Amino acid sequence: MKKIYIKLISLMMLSVTSCEDYTDVTPKGALVIETPQQFLELVSLPGRGYPINNFQYLSDDQWMREANVIGRTPNIDIINFTFDESVDRVSLLTGSSFYNQAYTYINRWNTIISLVDNSKGDESIKQLAKAEAKIYRAYDHFLLINTYAKGYDPQTAATDGGICIMDKFDLEAQPAKSTVAQVYNFIQKDIEDALPYLKEKPLDVYHPSLAFAYAFKAKVHLFKREIAQAQAAAEKSLTYNNQIFDLVAYNAKGGPTALAVPAADNVEVLSYMYMTGYNEMNFAQSYIISPELRTLFGTNDARFNLFFNSTSTTNLDIGSGTAYWGTQYTRFFYPTVGMKTPEVYLILAECYARDNKFAEAVDILNKLRAKRILSGTVNLTVPATRKETMELVINERRKELLLGFNRFFDLKRLNTETEYAKTITRVFPIVNKTVPQKTYTLQPNSRLYIIPFPLNALTKNPKLTLNTDEKVPF
Repeated sequence: MKKIYIKLISLMMLSVTSCEDYTDVTPKGALVIETPQQFLELVSLPGRGYPINNFQYLSDDQWMREANVIGRTPNIDIINFTFDESVDRVSLLTGSSFYNQAYTYINRWNTIISLVDNSKGDESIKQLAKAEAKIYRAYDHFLLINTYAKGYDPQTAATDGGICIMDKFDLEAQPAKSTVAQVYNFIQKDIEDALPYLKEKPLDVYHPSLAFAYAFKAKVHLFKREIAQAQAAAEKSLTYNNQIFDLVAYNAKGGPTALAVPAADNVEVLSYMYMTGYNEMNFAQSYIISPELRTLFGTNDARFNLFFNSTSTTNLDIGSGTAYWGTQYTRFFYPTVGMKTPEVYLILAECYARDNKFAEAVDILNKLRAKRILSGTVNLTVPATRKETMELVINERRKELLLGFNRFFDLKRLNTETEYAKTITRVFPIVNKTVPQKTYTLQPNSRLYIIPFPLNALTKNPKLTLNTDEKVPF
């Protein structure tokens, strides 16, 4: 029987810096993993976080303080915020914490998948361990493909450059880059392989549940525009968990200042993953929402009123119409990069809208809004067209799926469809009148939407090539 030695650190293995780079498994100060149950327990990873700093400002939902832009040497944040395509970003992205983290997690899942069959014990536990690792491996590949490649387009996905697929624990692996279509096929195969063995109620909240797995399946189908399959998977997910946390009732109880809601008490959370920075809650500087999103919330939305600060003279440019998340994560857990039941409802609403079932789509939105809108108009009126109904769905996604990846990914996928593509304009600065005000524009087909692979990954793997026309400095 093969044994594996897992060093007792937060992630089992050291970070990888390119997609072919696995780390050595060391017995020094290690725990011997040799039973199926121990492999299953390895799936649980409470501190699983994802940095979004390479792309967080490529969105119409986020904003930067003027003092962090004006007069500063351009860095990746400023380049993204000002939509500057004149700079080749590769030289600025010498490394990427997001890239490293995602492949480190994949490394973990591959270790479980590749080695659990060599352990002695219950075959059903082996199957469960592999299934849980596969659904998470699929999720991490999904995050990577939607960051470093073009949004899925059925017409071009078979030839669009993708990412490296890491499908096995192999210290000698040197994979070539796959296409977008190949990566999505790999993701969907992992999902389908995992579903028969996953549990409705797993060992703990850090193991994937069936509700999460079907929610993720629905999301992948939606991104591929496989609408009937997305609807079926969303409906299946809701049979396992259809709860929405009632923010209206929470507001009546005093909100986060009166009642803490940690992750385990948030009934709508389907996956416990964190955005790096969220744990430290440095939202005052890093997670300011745009005037456009602030206006979209209006004045009676609990999603804004309970958690955002729009009056701070320290953390905001007063008069800019911006706001920042002002609630510590210990007071209310908000899954910025995981999944939750409201997203499943929104997927279902989008499926209805795309299928010209406008009343059904709006019914779903109103079900969610009943738990979100504090006063005034709760129920939306049913529009007459698909585009108008989709706009309602998209706006609710912006307000419900804040921060993290969601808006960036949504813009990329919707920009592949002429009907829903958006040209973003940003007028800046708003308050500082001593410098010229400019209008910055991000076109739907901008190369900025495809994040370049970090330079250290390109250096280590000659088979990895950029998916943009930017220049590699070697």
